[in-house]
Amino acid sequence: MTALTSIWPLFGLTLTTPRLVLRPITDDDIPAAVAAAESGVHDPGRNPFSNPWTELPADTLGTNMAQWYWRCRGQATPEDWTLLLGIWHEDQFIGCQDIGAKDFATLKTVSTGSWLRQSVHGRGLGKEMRAAVALYAFDWLGAEVAESEAAAWNDASLGVSRSLGYELNGTNRQSWGAKAVDVQKVRLTPATFTRPDWTLNVEGHEAAAKFLGVG
Repeated sequence: MTALTSIWPLFGLTLTTPRLVLRPITDDDIPAAVAAAESGVHDPGRNPFSNPWTELPADTLGTNMAQWYWRCRGQATPEDWTLLLGIWHEDQFIGCQDIGAKDFATLKTVSTGSWLRQSVHGRGLGKEMRAAVALYAFDWLGAEVAESEAAAWNDASLGVSRSLGYELNGTNRQSWGAKAVDVQKVRLTPATFTRPDWTLNVEGHEAAAKFLGVG
């Protein structure tokens, strides 16, 4: 039988840090992802996402998440792609770290976003998973810039950014759900990156990079 990774090479990509395993979310992973989200991601009334997906009713949250995963896969091209990497800690699904790019061949720029189930907040795992995709972007994909953003009030996310060497890159006003929010943009380069003291292990890069038209 033909292996699924030969048809969809991104499923063969795995990033491993000292405490985490990051790999693209498969259909078999979706129930665990939904359960992690349903367990709680943030405090009530303090939604850190521009699209307030965590506030969806329980009977539609899972459907919405599955559609998003399928949409990102179905629309992935070398010109516009988003990798949704599930995060596993001690064999438990705990969140998602995404990394994406548009016109990467020209711009050499990636953007990132993430979420973690609330029960594992405060352990430094958010920093570890962001460091993982920064290392992968710079050292394996050849990126020159990594961008992110967070609501100006989101000290936790901006603290992770500062600890890794991101520099402030302007603010703007955005509509997040039904609210107007000041959003802080941040920017990281190989020169400003505060690298972790551990080595990222990468498997399945060559096939994934070829699929994405990188390199």
